[in-house]
Amino acid sequence: MHSPGRLLASGVLTVLATSAAVNAFYLPGAAPHDYKDGEKVDLFVNALTPMLGGADNAKLKSLINHDYYNPSFHFCEPEGGPQKQPESLGSILFGDRIFNSPYDIRMLQNNGTCQSLCITSVPGEDAKFINERILEDYALNWLVDGLPAAEMKVDMKTGDLFFDMGFNLGNDEPPYDEQPALNNHYDIVLRYHTPSPGNYRVVGVLVWPSSRGGPQDGALDCESEVQPLILRETRIHWFSLINSLVIVVFLCVMVSMILLRSVSRDISRYNAIDLSEDVQEDWGWKLVHGEVFRTPRNPMVLSVLVGNGAQLCAMVGVTLVFALLGFLSPSNRGSLATVMMICWTFFGGIGGYVSSRVYASMGGTEKRKNSFFTATILPTFVFAVVFLLNLFLITAGSSGAVPFGTMLLIVLLWFGISAPLSAIGAYFGTKHGAITHPVRVNPIPRQIPPSPKYLRPWAATLLSGILPFGAAFVELYFVLSSLFASRAYYAFGFLALTAGVVALTTATVTILFTYFILCAEEYRWHWRAFLTGGGSAFWLLAYGLFYWASRLSLDSFSGVILYLGYLFLLVLLDFLVTGTIGFLATYWAVRRLYGSIRID
Repeated sequence: MHSPGRLLASGVLTVLATSAAVNAFYLPGAAPHDYKDGEKVDLFVNALTPMLGGADNAKLKSLINHDYYNPSFHFCEPEGGPQKQPESLGSILFGDRIFNSPYDIRMLQNNGTCQSLCITSVPGEDAKFINERILEDYALNWLVDGLPAAEMKVDMKTGDLFFDMGFNLGNDEPPYDEQPALNNHYDIVLRYHTPSPGNYRVVGVLVWPSSRGGPQDGALDCESEVQPLILRETRIHWFSLINSLVIVVFLCVMVSMILLRSVSRDISRYNAIDLSEDVQEDWGWKLVHGEVFRTPRNPMVLSVLVGNGAQLCAMVGVTLVFALLGFLSPSNRGSLATVMMICWTFFGGIGGYVSSRVYASMGGTEKRKNSFFTATILPTFVFAVVFLLNLFLITAGSSGAVPFGTMLLIVLLWFGISAPLSAIGAYFGTKHGAITHPVRVNPIPRQIPPSPKYLRPWAATLLSGILPFGAAFVELYFVLSSLFASRAYYAFGFLALTAGVVALTTATVTILFTYFILCAEEYRWHWRAFLTGGGSAFWLLAYGLFYWASRLSLDSFSGVILYLGYLFLLVLLDFLVTGTIGFLATYWAVRRLYGSIRID
């Protein structure tokens, strides 16, 4: 489970006075600043640099500096954002990157209690980045009045105290050598002297970093002993990846064995029969060669579903490509939805083309009606559901309600651009005509024997959906959290890989089940293939209900309706995409299968 760490930066400021009388002079440009009582003392932050570890045989583990305000660190930022400080050419060449900080330090004002600076969530990927920097012994570098902050340490050999410039980002000493602890608490001490009455000069800066876990909200208790703050890394994506790859390899091996052994053997036996003999005996899937391309029930509905599914597949594929290339920033949540809407609109031609060719291949004749339904039914249905859900948002006074102008723009996109493009695609699909079939259809349909229970439509649909769902169920948590828990989704690489695995698994499973039903002399495979391919959508619905029960607490009726409504739309779109993949893959496999045998 993804469990982001909670990072809190706090500090205790202790001001110590030194009373030594010193007569000195300062070089030009190096004169310190004289502070008054209560005057703000600016604390500047520099780049994080690797340092030697505490062991006797410590080695430098890196040579790369990192900016203090690198987004992966999630350090607290000042109001208005970090302001870069002017630097000399030499300072820039040696890697100094100095910024202001949000720390409020006042001369001679001793803050004896903890003060919270900020609280932020650290995603798993950033937790991994921070932990790697801790294991590489990175140090924070602060500057006060031009003086570097130092940490007081003890020489392990001699026992002498010494000051080390910079202080550790975290603790990787045992028992934290495998899972390091992040330092999120700082005791800051400024040493000063008084050159004249009422004037104070900073002569030293000491910082004692420590790690404090536990609850990070509410009143802070920095006196009690607490467990250190451990940032948990997100390893669940690797588990999902390995799990998906194992499933795909297993399925590919299984299907390859079936095709190489069973199907190849069947084809050899069928083709070895002497067609000149008067009596021939067919068996297995060859028995239904005269029925397999018979027009199914409701070819209009099936072709419309396949056409809209193909349009959705193109939209998803192109959107993932844009996301992988870095064009969609995870911080800009609206960019992903915008690209999806635009892709859906301009891929209307794909939907019309696929729908018209599939309809013609199944023997359909009402081509204009097919074109009209493909362009209008799904957008109208989705718009009606979204419009009703938007009414609930308006009734609840939610700021998430879509304005009427935006709804009108969506209508114009769908029916002003997508529908004409769908009609153009349908025209070219009709022009190309039906897909040729390798065998003829018998004039009289044959009887269908009873099928085994596991091959009945709904049983096969649920069974076939387990494997594609299993290849993606871990990633579903992050997708649902992004949709319903307002969390930014950033793992587009994992999402694209998961989508590819699901597509391959869906196609493989659908072909496998179609082979089983053809061997059982059930030739009505068209709808079966679509339902079998879309079987994972029913498991998605079940997971969505489980997510509701385990992760959400919806007390209002409007909240329940909104969640169920959006979940239903997500399940519907998944059903169309996976069903289309299963149907088209099976259509290709059936044509190849029956094109490889000799028919009298």
